[in-house]
Amino acid sequence: MTQKIHPEAGAIGRGIRLGRIAGVVVTLDWSLLIIFALITVALASGPLSTWHPDWGTALVASTAAGAAVAFIASVLAHELSHAIVGRRLGIEVRQITLFIFGGMAQMESEPRAWRAELAMALAGPLMSLALGLACLSLAAVLAGPIEVDPDDPGGVLATLGPITTILFWLGPINILLAIFNMLPGFPLDGGRVLRALLWGLTGDLLRATRWAVGAGQALAWLLIATGIAMIFGLQVPIFGSGLVAGLWIAVIGWFLNNAALMSYRRVFVEEGLGKVPVTQVMHRDLISVSPHSTIAALVDEHLLGSSQRAFPVVVDGRLMGLVCLADVRQLPRERRTETRVSEIMTPYERLLTLSPQGRASEAVALLGEHRINQVPVVEGGRILGLVSREDILKWLALRRGPAGGGA
Repeated sequence: MTQKIHPEAGAIGRGIRLGRIAGVVVTLDWSLLIIFALITVALASGPLSTWHPDWGTALVASTAAGAAVAFIASVLAHELSHAIVGRRLGIEVRQITLFIFGGMAQMESEPRAWRAELAMALAGPLMSLALGLACLSLAAVLAGPIEVDPDDPGGVLATLGPITTILFWLGPINILLAIFNMLPGFPLDGGRVLRALLWGLTGDLLRATRWAVGAGQALAWLLIATGIAMIFGLQVPIFGSGLVAGLWIAVIGWFLNNAALMSYRRVFVEEGLGKVPVTQVMHRDLISVSPHSTIAALVDEHLLGSSQRAFPVVVDGRLMGLVCLADVRQLPRERRTETRVSEIMTPYERLLTLSPQGRASEAVALLGEHRINQVPVVEGGRILGLVSREDILKWLALRRGPAGGGA
């Protein structure tokens, strides 16, 4: 799955940083441990115990864990293919995050041409398909000539070693991964293929996104309904039925629905802003405070009497830092009279800022990537204004109309 970095995706940005592969930062989210555990337990207690009844517990458990690691590596290869193809086509991908629902190649911006979107979207499923076929081919070579007993066709699996067993399991899994990702529901790869084709036909990215997101929401609700039916006994090929399997399918549908909605809103914002300068969307009428003011004075004189929630800390016209409502909330109430603004503010050196020559789309990227609420616009050490998500959404609502909650 490829995805533009956005505020709501912030929760997918924490975990273990593995380093760089092909110039792309790879991060394992902590939620990936759930997938590792589920695959390991499911394989150890199900197929491996059935296929290899003569194996000891340690061998079964280690083979299951190895299969889980191999699956995660397969997902990483899928996402790396997106990143490598995208970068060759001018789409900057700086980070890949593997998390509970698979993987995400996080783009710095949407593709600028439908052909680039199409090539990047196809790269992942093609990689998964190639991996699946390669695993099955290698497993066949390692297994050698096999004689199948007509009375016990499943018995042939008992003759396979651990590595061959993993390959025979991993091959079909990767092929299924390729097929699932090609379902025409945005932001799955198939949904991005659909959007690219619609974009090429209409020449309108926003309209193509709206239609692709509609397909994504339809697929999401189908998965949710299927998952609920599985909980109540519906048998689905491959996935089976029951509480755990049904709940998992329903949760995937819920995630896809949310991702589809966020994708449309993000494209609406990005397309709506275009080349709008940041000075057109920033809030200019700011109340500034002294670093020597007490927090009690800040609350009584400014926070309680205005809608402003972030206050520039200024000395002789120069920006020294920023103090926010969140900073005040972290301070115990009894310490407000003795604590100065300078003690809790974020100093200038640690602030992310924009110049007045910057674009509003750059502000959106900073707000989303760093999960912050406002960005100061600064020139020559002097603050000209603040840009917040609310300011940008207000500008869009007045100039372009509401983004809407659906597709």
